[in-house]
Amino acid sequence: MDKLTKIAEVTAVSSTAVKTSKIGIGFEKLDRGVFDPSKAYDKVAAIGVKWIRLQSGWARTEKSKGVYDFAWLDDIVDNLCRRGLQPWLCLCYGNGLYDEEAAKVFGAVGCPPIKTAEQKQAWHNYVVAVTKRYQGRIGWYEVWNEPDGKWCWKHGVNGTEYGEFVKATAAAIKAGDSNAKVIGGSMCLMGLGWLNDVLQTGAGECMDALTYHSYSPDEVGGFERVRSLRAVCHAFNPRMAIIQGETGTQSRDDGAGALHGGAWTPRRQAKFLARHTMADLFADVMFSSYFSCMDMIEALNGVVGDKSTYLDYGYFGVLGADFDENGVATGEYTPKPSYRALQTIAAIFREDVKLAELPLQFSVDKGSRRILRGDDSFKDLLYRGFRKGNGSAGLVYWRPTELLTTSYESTVSLEVVKLPEQVRLVDLVDGSIYALPPGMVEDNGRGLRSFLHLPLRDYPLLLAFGDFI
Repeated sequence: MDKLTKIAEVTAVSSTAVKTSKIGIGFEKLDRGVFDPSKAYDKVAAIGVKWIRLQSGWARTEKSKGVYDFAWLDDIVDNLCRRGLQPWLCLCYGNGLYDEEAAKVFGAVGCPPIKTAEQKQAWHNYVVAVTKRYQGRIGWYEVWNEPDGKWCWKHGVNGTEYGEFVKATAAAIKAGDSNAKVIGGSMCLMGLGWLNDVLQTGAGECMDALTYHSYSPDEVGGFERVRSLRAVCHAFNPRMAIIQGETGTQSRDDGAGALHGGAWTPRRQAKFLARHTMADLFADVMFSSYFSCMDMIEALNGVVGDKSTYLDYGYFGVLGADFDENGVATGEYTPKPSYRALQTIAAIFREDVKLAELPLQFSVDKGSRRILRGDDSFKDLLYRGFRKGNGSAGLVYWRPTELLTTSYESTVSLEVVKLPEQVRLVDLVDGSIYALPPGMVEDNGRGLRSFLHLPLRDYPLLLAFGDFI
């Protein structure tokens, strides 16, 4: 940052030291064995996130009817819990033992067990076994993944069907662990028609939360989406929480999956992560989960026996990987710039941090020598305030320009009253902490301070007052 002096970097906080946080990450697709979790545990825990999403892998667990081998999942859950992470479990997918179509699909993805009485009973028994086994280690269970997408409800998307499936699965969840919480939705598409069909079945009455997935370069539209989802869900169940269950983008332009083909780079991925994660906190979701920890194959439409159908590489990870001939992620699992961005945000926005209206106002018509024009208007920014229990405060702001076409730099000015005296500026992408030079701060001697021509970027910056960092 020109004109500013770098004085430190945000210190990473391990998940073991985090009591509560709204920041999470995905640890998905181990039901299909697409990466080596033993090489990822420590690196993911070092990010400092709290919530971590797993997929339960019915087909991997029950390979003979009525016989469950949880050893693979036990090892994952125990390793994550030992490192201070809180797993939440997506119950999925189908099982070829009970469904001829599922037997043809790699991982039985998108084959819900709803066609026959035997399938329904087998699913019930499996879910009861899962929740009973992980009682005390896992408290939140998600019913399926992206059932509003044809790749995950392959026989034809139907909200009413899914609503009935949620009710049946919720009953099984509670039968295994009466204290467990039920998450429905896991929805990835826009529009309310499918969700209305789900909730009209009465499924909302047994849902403690709804998850939605957000794959868009534009985080601004997410605010209206969360408001709409919250209002719709509360019309059926006022106690239902909203969780952002997947958002992410790639670090290169040749990946498969969501947002593929875009001019993505590691730097743009890091900006995307910071913008979307902070936007989720602005929207006050229960928690936000970035997809994902690891570069991995997409493997949503694979055919058993035909590797070419699932060697579709996605580069969403905050850890980079190579791939072997079977599509399994290999190599050292190297952190990308997005890893540091998530680590920085997780270190600061944890424990008792809360959204707050701060006593400040952006200035207008202040000429900035840095850009040879006036500062940017607050109308063009995304910004929110936060407070912590120690009396500190923070203002997060950025200009939400198009990530794939623009790299934006400008300045803003603002006035504040009744905020802690110590002020520092933090880059939430790389974790750098800066002191403000005297020329950027004016004090009128009567309690009003003006901060002049502060850096503005196309990714979140934090103006920290007091011991906020």
